[in-house]
Amino acid sequence: MASALRAQDRSLVNTSASPYSKLSSVDMGDVTWTNGFWADRFKVCRETMIPNLWRIYTDPKIGHAIQNFEIAAGLDTGSHLGPPFQDGDFYKLFEAVAAMYAVTHDPKLDTLMDRTIAIFAKAQRADGYIHTPTLIAERKDPKNTKAFEDRLNFETYNLGHLMTAACIHYRVTGKRNFLDVAIKATDYLYRFYKTASPELARNAICPSHYMGVVEMYRTTHDPKYLELAKNLIDIRGLMKDGTDDNQDRFPFRQQTAATGHAVRANYLYAGAADVYAETGDTTLMHTLNLVWNDVVNRKMYITGGCGALYDGASPDGTSYQLKDVQEIHQAYGRDYQLPNFTAHNETCASVGNVLWNWRMLQLTGDAKYADVMETTLYNGMLSGISLDGTKFFYTNPLSVNDDLPFRQRWSRDRVGYIGYSDCCPPNVVRTIAEVSNYMYNVSDKGLWFNLYGGNKLSTKLKDGSAIKLTQTTNYPWNGHIDIRFDGTTGKAFSVFLRIPGWCDNSTLIINGKPANIKLVSGKYAEITRTWLQGDHIELNLPMPVKLMEANPLVEEVRNQVAVKRGPVVYCLEGVDLPKGQRILNIALNNKSALKPQMTKISGSDMVSLSGMADVRKNSNWSNKLYQEVTLPDKAISIKLVPYYAWDNRGHTNMETWIPFVN
Repeated sequence: MASALRAQDRSLVNTSASPYSKLSSVDMGDVTWTNGFWADRFKVCRETMIPNLWRIYTDPKIGHAIQNFEIAAGLDTGSHLGPPFQDGDFYKLFEAVAAMYAVTHDPKLDTLMDRTIAIFAKAQRADGYIHTPTLIAERKDPKNTKAFEDRLNFETYNLGHLMTAACIHYRVTGKRNFLDVAIKATDYLYRFYKTASPELARNAICPSHYMGVVEMYRTTHDPKYLELAKNLIDIRGLMKDGTDDNQDRFPFRQQTAATGHAVRANYLYAGAADVYAETGDTTLMHTLNLVWNDVVNRKMYITGGCGALYDGASPDGTSYQLKDVQEIHQAYGRDYQLPNFTAHNETCASVGNVLWNWRMLQLTGDAKYADVMETTLYNGMLSGISLDGTKFFYTNPLSVNDDLPFRQRWSRDRVGYIGYSDCCPPNVVRTIAEVSNYMYNVSDKGLWFNLYGGNKLSTKLKDGSAIKLTQTTNYPWNGHIDIRFDGTTGKAFSVFLRIPGWCDNSTLIINGKPANIKLVSGKYAEITRTWLQGDHIELNLPMPVKLMEANPLVEEVRNQVAVKRGPVVYCLEGVDLPKGQRILNIALNNKSALKPQMTKISGSDMVSLSGMADVRKNSNWSNKLYQEVTLPDKAISIKLVPYYAWDNRGHTNMETWIPFVN
């Protein structure tokens, strides 16, 4: 049975009672955006992203998601349409609605959720099983339809997103109607794993259910759910036909590097971190630390994107036995294998990167995880959706050029509906709806500032002390952050301010006086005092334009630079070049002197960078592979825009890593 909700039980990821988690989240709804970057994105999410996706997913001629549940429930007739993971994607969209309701308390959203939950409950089998492709097939041919027969049917993936959405709905509404559906489904999964053959029990991909089952444990306190979560880790990698693509070729505790499908991998790592938070199993943390180091230092794009390869082999080039080589797709590649034109970087993998690093941050309080979260949120995740909130990328390459003589599977321009792989749109939309929940943490020592943006916070510390504050900033365009306490109980506690890893020479002023505190890049600065109403913190994070280079072992970007300012990665679009100039002829140099200036794209305010660049003469590369070097012969003015904002001004070429000449 779910217990009565307490403060910090209403959080997005509820680690308030997790014995091995250092930090806890504030409750959903405790943070309200006021103005600035995330306030703008949240407004578009409320007014356009969620309504647009809900229309698509309930349109019988496009998404057909709600119709699948109605047919499974016997409320309509017909066949299942869409991919087997469509249920899970609709649960993600439902979660976005619940997260939005936590802030707005819009009664129309409450009514919409109740109406939808009733259909879910009607579709669910009496034993708790719910998966519309199987349920619809079962109605037509009950003798030849069985659950969990095909590992590519995504049943546990869908159940995982159901569990997560149901927990969030319960926390923000206090209603049990969706939670009761989730309890029946989780009980079914528990019984299934108790009785299934070993081969069938291990027959699952894209393990969102690891996170879902742990969140069900945190919500209901039913010990069998934690037992199930631990068992899911223990049985992984014990099957004879396990694959690197699914991260189950070897037991989880024997894995030392990220392999295979990047979305499945990042979901797995997030789920394992959840299990560690409840059990303290150090063998799990050992693997997570090794894999995190592998991803961040060898396999992650500068945007936070994950999964370099459309298709590949694992192991690639290191085994003498061809029988050991397996196919992988949408996957992590070799160390330092980070192509630009052919980068896959599925948007869902970026979301998974946020989910994983958020959980690692909760466990440790280490700012390095917040750094990765911030990079991914502003770049690799946000590029997955257009500024107006209606079009989406499945993949996020770092360079795009029409001169390439081939086309890959996914559109190089954002589209309104991705079709058979529409998993990314609801994932990015729920993330934007939930960003406010990542801003702060609480611990036994006090209040943690993880991310920055204009907002008001009204929450309680771990000891129950009420606190209110206002954060005013134009971050990430300006590094000045103003924090004013609007209400405290007059008790002493610590404030932890994250000093981003990209920032040097930060300064801190408290009540008009410089603070005698050492500020270290990539760490939290702890300030302990009795905080009073009216106390004022000014944190200044300088944001010079930086030219970034990659490890020289990343051969795709040798002698090229990427441009960053603060947490934002920039790119060059062909639309910003003079007529007749080709993006492949542009080179930056140490005199480019890129300067920030405010601009607006598709109604959204942002900072662009303007400066000078060298240009080579146009060369005729028709039917040529090599030719003598041509040197730059003139300079032109250029403008760079944030990577997340590219492809919002029509079809154009784009480049993130730009040649550099001295």
